[in-house]
Amino acid sequence: MSAPLPAHRTHWGLDPQVVFINHGSFGACPKAVLQHQSELRARLESEPVRFLARELEPLLEEARAALAAFVGVDADDLAFVPNATTGVNTVLRNLRFQPGDELLTTDNEYNASKNALDVAAAEQGVKVVVAKLPWPVSSPESVVDAVMAQVTPRTRLVLIDHITSQTALVLPVAELVRRLRERGVETLVDGAHGPGMVPLALQELGAAYYTGNCHKWLCAPKGAAFLYVRRDLQRGFKPMVVSHGHNSPRTDRSRFRLEFDWVGTVDPTPFLCIPTVIRFMGGLVPGGWPEVMASNREKALAARRRLNARLGNTEPLCPESMVGSMACVALPDGFPEHPEPPLYVDPLHVRLFEEHHIEVPVTAWPRAPRRHLRLSAQLYNTPADYEALGEALEALLR
Repeated sequence: MSAPLPAHRTHWGLDPQVVFINHGSFGACPKAVLQHQSELRARLESEPVRFLARELEPLLEEARAALAAFVGVDADDLAFVPNATTGVNTVLRNLRFQPGDELLTTDNEYNASKNALDVAAAEQGVKVVVAKLPWPVSSPESVVDAVMAQVTPRTRLVLIDHITSQTALVLPVAELVRRLRERGVETLVDGAHGPGMVPLALQELGAAYYTGNCHKWLCAPKGAAFLYVRRDLQRGFKPMVVSHGHNSPRTDRSRFRLEFDWVGTVDPTPFLCIPTVIRFMGGLVPGGWPEVMASNREKALAARRRLNARLGNTEPLCPESMVGSMACVALPDGFPEHPEPPLYVDPLHVRLFEEHHIEVPVTAWPRAPRRHLRLSAQLYNTPADYEALGEALEALLR
């Protein structure tokens, strides 16, 4: 007879035979929320015209209001998008630059978003500048210094991760946004991992644009994300798909809302599940969402300490203040040459899964042969998960 699942694990439909320490890649949605989504889909299909043409708008408003309260912003400044990559592309497609302008990002930027930046720059004949962040990182200030050192009078936009994908760093975006605005430079924050991992107060942050996934740390169904556009920048701002809102005669809401709320027929149920998942996840622990975030962070820090001790790593790769619900641990060097990510999968990653049934990413960083492991911590994870990972690493790296 198999061992009973840990208490929180019972809320997810994860394979009980797999030690899942990779919530950060695609998230995982609780079964109760998926059941609610199924009910919404059944309601939609029972009378599609009634649902999409008559009932959807107030349901979207309810979802937007719940999300706005969660991320600390006026609901009218939020648009639903299917993922953060779409959010980044939407912003870049709306901006116009002049010859000689520069777009700044970092060498930690998510590959898909960096690709979107490169394409936008090439199409408009402007330059992409890449700030090299220190690795290992000694302090948040060192990140601010590295970015600000690359800002020039020609810098028009900075694209920066809130939490980096490759290195799991919680970057000091508030300080960066403040310093950049002092220089007259706007910021697009790629917050793919932000909602549900760290507290958000987007109105206070003051970034020009912020896009975040709801399917990762918020645990909504796949296909739920948002784009925040600061109020003074919304005029003329268009979704990737132009539809009926472009020439709607309605005056009861902003053109921004009219255009983004209907981009053609799609399945809206991932967005509509956001209020449910906020309530559900916040109800799993007595302290609500603050406890969810704090618990996951402490779990990630504890796992990092244990794994570093097992592997003989004397220094962590970043200070604790830059750790959220994910953490990186340095590994012995791998192969000296291999194709660049995202096409390459390290053999250790494969062996951890195939031989030990552990799902956790191994990434070459900053370049081969150096590499590290990125662990995730969600409510369903237990110390036993990280102990199994430590034992497997010792066996495979011996």
